[in-house]
Amino acid sequence: MLEYAVAGIFTGLISGFFGIGGGTVLVPILIFLGFQIKEAIGISLLQMAMASLFGSYLNSKRGLIDLSLILPIGIGGFIGALGSIHFVQIVSNQLLETLFFFFVLYALYRVFSKKIVENAELHEPHKIVLILIGVLIGFFAISIGVGGSLLLVPILVGFFHYDIKKAVATGLFFVIFSSIAGVISFSIAGNILYFEGVLIGFSSLFGVWIGIELGKRVSHNLQKNLLLIFYSLVAIYMGSRLF
Repeated sequence: MLEYAVAGIFTGLISGFFGIGGGTVLVPILIFLGFQIKEAIGISLLQMAMASLFGSYLNSKRGLIDLSLILPIGIGGFIGALGSIHFVQIVSNQLLETLFFFFVLYALYRVFSKKIVENAELHEPHKIVLILIGVLIGFFAISIGVGGSLLLVPILVGFFHYDIKKAVATGLFFVIFSSIAGVISFSIAGNILYFEGVLIGFSSLFGVWIGIELGKRVSHNLQKNLLLIFYSLVAIYMGSRLF
C-alpha cells in the first residue's frame, strides 16, 4: 500500500504540473510493480479521472479553463475514448507504441520550435474541427492508457499558439472526458482493479495540488523547457522499448 501511495503522489505531481492525466508515468510504474498491461491501464484510467477532476477544479479557480474551447474537444474525446477498447482488440501493442513514439517526436518538435509568448491568444478553429481533434486524441490515447493531454498540449501550443499555462490547464480538463469514457469501456471489459485504482487515485490528489502550486511559481519559458525534458524522457523510454 505504501508503494501505491508513493506512486500516486508522484504521478499526481507530474499530472498537476504538466497538465497530463498521468498514464504515461503510472502505467510503466505499475508494470514494474508486477501488474499486467491491461490491469495497469485500467488502474491508470481510474487515477486519471480522479486527478483530472480535482486538478481542473483548482485550475478553474485561477481562471485558466476556457469552456468554449475545451467542451467541443472534450465531447469528441469522450466519443473517441468509448470506441478505444474495440481498437485495442484488433491491433498489436507494437503498432500502437510505434505510432505513439513518432507522435511524441513530432510533438517535441512542435513545442521546441514554438516561441513562448506570455498571454498569447488562441487561434481557435471551427467547433467541428475541435470535436474531430478530440475524437482522434481520445480514441488513440485511451487505447494506450494515457489521458490525451500529452497529445493535446503540443497541438494547442504548436498549432494554435495558445498560452502554455492555459494549454496545460486545458489538457488536464480534457482528461476528465477521455478517462471517464475509458473507465466505462474498461469496466465493461472487466479490466479495472478498483481497490488499487481508488487508493492510487486518492494519493495522487495530494500530488496534483503540489504540481499545480509549483506550476504557478515558474515562468512560461521554464515550464516549456521542463515540458520539453519530460517529452524527451518519454521519447527515450518509448524508443528503448521499440528499438
